[in-house]
Amino acid sequence: MTGITRRTRNLGDLQREIDRLFGRFSPSRDQDGDRSSRQSVWAPRMDLLETEGAYRIRLDVPGMSKDDLTINYQDNELTVSGERTNDRPGDDAEFVRVERPFGHFHRAFTLPQTVDAAGIEATYENGVLTISVPKTEDVKPRQIEIQ
Repeated sequence: MTGITRRTRNLGDLQREIDRLFGRFSPSRDQDGDRSSRQSVWAPRMDLLETEGAYRIRLDVPGMSKDDLTINYQDNELTVSGERTNDRPGDDAEFVRVERPFGHFHRAFTLPQTVDAAGIEATYENGVLTISVPKTEDVKPRQIEIQ
């Protein structure tokens, strides 16, 4: 009888593999807009919400200050990048296990042309970066009065 070994992969492994694969075909841009060979080590979890008047992006970046983060908008692409450093233990300690990601990250979001780029705002509170991207008046739903 032949033994079959089954390798299980979790969703995080699959997402990283897909990100790595697509990263080969469309390298990310760094903050000055040039193509960058610098690879992201991790990607913060995020939520994308849509309301009647805006899109809201929330990224989990605990352990970072707002000075560690960079947000850029160019050609309908919103990019968020930053770097979380690894806290070194003292001389009398060493890591036994490390599960918190650290290093450079880069997330890019292609936005519709119907956003108000001048109105984009960002806030940072309790480890969550929230970016509000307002829609232009042209795309907001409106009720038409029947004459």
